[in-house]
Amino acid sequence: MEETEATEVAPALIAVHPHRSSVVVAVGYDLRVFDLLAGVGVTLLDDSSSSSSSSSSSSHKDSIRAIRFSANGKLFVSAGDDKTLKIWSPISWRCIFTLSSEKRISAVAISNDESYVCFADKFGVVWVVDITGFDANQPLLYKKPTPLLSHYCSIITSLEFSPDDRFILSADRDFKIRVTNFPKKPLNGAHEIQSFCLGHTEFVSCLAFFQAQECQQHLLSGSGDSTVQLWDVSSGALLDTCEVANKAGLLESNGNGKSEEHGHAVTDLCTTLDGLLVAVAIQSLQGIALLSCNVSAQTLTLAKVVSFDGEAFVPTCLGYASSARELWIVTGVSSLPGGSHPSFARVRVISGIDIEQKAVVVEDDKIPGGEKLLETLQGTASVDENAFLAAAEAVKTAMCNLLIKKHYPSESRESRKKTRNDRKLKQ
Repeated sequence: MEETEATEVAPALIAVHPHRSSVVVAVGYDLRVFDLLAGVGVTLLDDSSSSSSSSSSSSHKDSIRAIRFSANGKLFVSAGDDKTLKIWSPISWRCIFTLSSEKRISAVAISNDESYVCFADKFGVVWVVDITGFDANQPLLYKKPTPLLSHYCSIITSLEFSPDDRFILSADRDFKIRVTNFPKKPLNGAHEIQSFCLGHTEFVSCLAFFQAQECQQHLLSGSGDSTVQLWDVSSGALLDTCEVANKAGLLESNGNGKSEEHGHAVTDLCTTLDGLLVAVAIQSLQGIALLSCNVSAQTLTLAKVVSFDGEAFVPTCLGYASSARELWIVTGVSSLPGGSHPSFARVRVISGIDIEQKAVVVEDDKIPGGEKLLETLQGTASVDENAFLAAAEAVKTAMCNLLIKKHYPSESRESRKKTRNDRKLKQ
């Protein structure tokens, strides 16, 4: 009997341009872009698509798992389960390069000098693409990805360059964070490990750096163990641990840092550029936890919880607009089984992200871009309330399915090997 697998639910993702010129939401294979300066939705141009349509839904053929802008906003990258990575120009929103991967892509990173794009596949290999001297107005010539490093069959959940591009950090589902020296010639591989950050007791879900000059070597990590941890990157030393789910009132500490069925996993982190505040999304929290980082004391403390009153909104991804001190938040999923909303997204904005100000959840009629933005990024100006809780539960299940190592019976292993459809890279 052939083994059947349930459709994987993909959480919605959001990314904000560093200069707040545009916002991008990914839901399933659909990439949605809104131009905040012009106040209109954007049609993506992808000449590499096999479809004659130029709509955003034709760009990827399966769920998008990673999106991000480069530090200066000159590049945008999307990648996912269709084993493709696409590099876009945020000026024209034309795809300037499409790359094929051997495996599904789980994470991406762009060096801060915008010379290299790295991506991780579901077998734990990190690849690097040299894009030195790219022109945002011209398609990139074919670039062959080169293996950079490997986590040996452990799914890599997050990739980050340090602000000075000295290190590339990779986190995985086997509880560890690897700090690797990014070489001057990365196409020859990265062989020098600076440190390991070891302390989480469940999968590491997300990484984030502070951009403030005085703490650029301080790393934050979120995990399925319901904690956010603060690290010294160079030494790998654990500086502090904040039990965010416990502090936010979601659970009582049980002494081992674990939460039942990963129901209170940290799903995303977002740091502010100046206020040293950390926004944290937690699977069961209908709101955002804001942590304060004291650099000199090297401590993390809960500053406040911003709740979404009257709406069962559990964030799946965060983005920060520093110029306006806005936190952009999305919840939603694709391929949600049953119900009238198999795929949806809901976008919210919190303004006044600052220690001394009161953070305010912006009403829909006052959100930047207004109803046009909501229609573009959500697909509709309003979302049925009944979809929220079902989506939140689906995201929990999806995270477990993605990050918890599967064990197949011996009789099914050979059958799976014969039916694998890994696409090899072009020589």
